[in-house]
Amino acid sequence: MSRGVYELTVQRHFSAAHALREYKGACSRLHGHNYQVEVVVARDSLDELGMAMDFGELKRICDEVIDGLDHRLLNDLEPFLQQNATSERIAEHVFHEIGLRLQKTSVVLRHVRVWETPTSAATYREE
Repeated sequence: MSRGVYELTVQRHFSAAHALREYKGACSRLHGHNYQVEVVVARDSLDELGMAMDFGELKRICDEVIDGLDHRLLNDLEPFLQQNATSERIAEHVFHEIGLRLQKTSVVLRHVRVWETPTSAATYREE
């Protein structure tokens, strides 16, 4: 019999602008997105309250990271000074920042998915 795993998912939102350097097309010009960020964490057991993690705490951690991106020109932020602020790179950045904040918890960060439009998303996970 296999052991179960509990996964929690939260979604957060932020708005930001960027321009893709060296890109041939409209996205090379300054434009913005209303990004949706999906964060999934997992744990193989529950605490004494029956939770893998408190949703409120997970949202607080996510918001701490997302707030640094909200209503900003992403090209001007440290993680994107030398590389384009693509959805892939934003997902990677958010993953690493949330991962640092989850180190002292009992959950494992599974993945971060960043939607730049309702139909287009990029996911970052570590194997």
